[in-house]
Amino acid sequence: MQILVKERIRELMKENGLNQVRLAEEAGMKQNTISAWLLGKKEPCIQSLWLLADYFHVSIDYLVGRTDIE
Repeated sequence: MQILVKERIRELMKENGLNQVRLAEEAGMKQNTISAWLLGKKEPCIQSLWLLADYFHVSIDYLVGRTDIE
């Protein structure tokens, strides 16, 4: 199973008209952390996945690619 976090974050950002700076501000994260995820340099920790899932109103399973159902 391939983990799809960076692709899902990109997709959700595009759907919501967000750039990295705005997502960071609104979700309470650092922009450089989001950048590292999108570049595939790091994977989000479980706390960050919770924040992202809550922010985007999706499941963590959706973020990591275990399901295609948001």
